[in-house]
Amino acid sequence: MKLAYPNNSYLVKTQLHIHVPPSDLKGFLTGEPVAVSNAARLVDLSCRTHGFFQVINHGVDPRLIDEAHKIMDLFFAMPLSKKQRAHRKVGEYCGYASSFTNRFSSKLPWKETLSFRYSADPQCSNVVQDYFLNVMGEDFSHFGTFQEYCEAMSKLSIGIMELLGISLGIGESYFRNFYKDDDSIMRLNYYPLCQKPEQTLGTGPHCDPTSLRGCLPLNDYSEATKQPLTILRQDNVGGLEAFVEEKWHSIAPCSEAFVINIEDTFMVNCLKY
Repeated sequence: MKLAYPNNSYLVKTQLHIHVPPSDLKGFLTGEPVAVSNAARLVDLSCRTHGFFQVINHGVDPRLIDEAHKIMDLFFAMPLSKKQRAHRKVGEYCGYASSFTNRFSSKLPWKETLSFRYSADPQCSNVVQDYFLNVMGEDFSHFGTFQEYCEAMSKLSIGIMELLGISLGIGESYFRNFYKDDDSIMRLNYYPLCQKPEQTLGTGPHCDPTSLRGCLPLNDYSEATKQPLTILRQDNVGGLEAFVEEKWHSIAPCSEAFVINIEDTFMVNCLKY
């Protein structure tokens, strides 16, 4: 099992930074014309240059975010035997996976993950809570907080898709109607303390090919996937970088914001970006 990353160029901390001005969604969510125009302008500019933007006043309750963080910390602090109840099987995308219990040939990420499905379909209204009860047992009923968190991420993602539609000039309802009952994947990522951080990466260089995903922080965080984007919740440690103009640039954390990344599939389908 190799935890050392073979390409040292990826392990050098970049001195370049991307300025990602936050889009204030408060006025957008209430339909104020000037606020909608300003938010769409900032999103359009960011998508044209690097594909990342931040949103503040997004309507997600800070107490819900804090509770999701606490429960996530509880899970990754559990003994391995308990976490393995949710062991992710080969070929599946849901469950617990760890670089420290599985074998890979190289480029092993220094992290643990827990992934589960969310659906906005009304017929699957408790799919997250049911997952934890079925896989982990009745003692984990409090993990149902992630059901509420996923619902909040789904609602936010629809608002972002409306904003993208406005920025593209095709109207707010175009993407909303297409994605409103779609499935998502929530992923909790945990990056434990590493004794030799200069030799490894939590997550290596990669592209997000699907359309939407959402996350919490980078030393332990969660993410939900809604097919055209990634919604990332960073913590204060930092570490997120974007490859722009053949160079890596860091994106500074903002405690009040979610980071949005439009993914490859969306960029190809929307030739404007």
